[in-house]
Amino acid sequence: MSTPDLTLHEAAEVLGVHYMTAYRYVRLGLLHATKSGGTWQVAPKDLEVFRSGAVPVEPGTPKRRAPWAARMEARLVAGDATGAWGIVEAALAAGAELNDIYLEVITPAMRSIGARWAAGELEIAVEHRASGIAQRLIGRLGPRFARRGRSRGTVLLGGPVGERHSLPLAMLADLLRGDGWEVSDVGVDLPPESFILAAEDIDDLAAIGVSLSSIESEANAAALCAALRAAMPGVPVVIGGVAVRDAEHAMALGATGFAASADAFAAQLSRVVATPNAGV
Repeated sequence: MSTPDLTLHEAAEVLGVHYMTAYRYVRLGLLHATKSGGTWQVAPKDLEVFRSGAVPVEPGTPKRRAPWAARMEARLVAGDATGAWGIVEAALAAGAELNDIYLEVITPAMRSIGARWAAGELEIAVEHRASGIAQRLIGRLGPRFARRGRSRGTVLLGGPVGERHSLPLAMLADLLRGDGWEVSDVGVDLPPESFILAAEDIDDLAAIGVSLSSIESEANAAALCAALRAAMPGVPVVIGGVAVRDAEHAMALGATGFAASADAFAAQLSRVVATPNAGV
């Protein structure tokens, strides 16, 4: 016979803390809880996980990295925007860099949510709500990536017709801005002619990034890469996203380069600046 869940008040008593402290643990994703009938419920196993994780580490023992991505995922699935921002603040206070928040917290959390939706574990409304909260987190963090000094050039980012996921582009844009680049993010579901017009309007265009998250948009991505290369010869066209398997797949789609991550894209851009005729 399973042990019944505890209310948050009961969990606070077990932990020996005030109710508001236990509530803060939930908001920060430190203590997993679910809301039922307007009341927070804590499963005994989750309380034990929290208690074991709260035990001080022995002197000289390397500290375990906090599971920020898992905590973020829990808050996003719960639709808890305040708690999700609390995760960001807690991770930053613990020493995480801005890049880490995007690459090691938000990105893996959203990928896991997407995988759970694809497996039928989550409703599409939950996935959409989580995406909306993640977008708002990025909106709050974005200005912090602004970097003073001379621009290294401009990068054009966008997605082909049929692409619906703009979140990866928004994060990539901020990461590149933090690396000294100007970024023109034209969004997703963009026809090639509009993409080309945006490219032609940039005087110091260093590279073009195409994001592909949906396999259904693969043919459109190939058409976009072909159009961009024809219209902007000599400008690297780099493609990436969860729907692009590897460099060979990227080449098959007509791109000149492949980026498995935002870091990989930034590294390729740095190489382009160092050796302008090297491509990617």
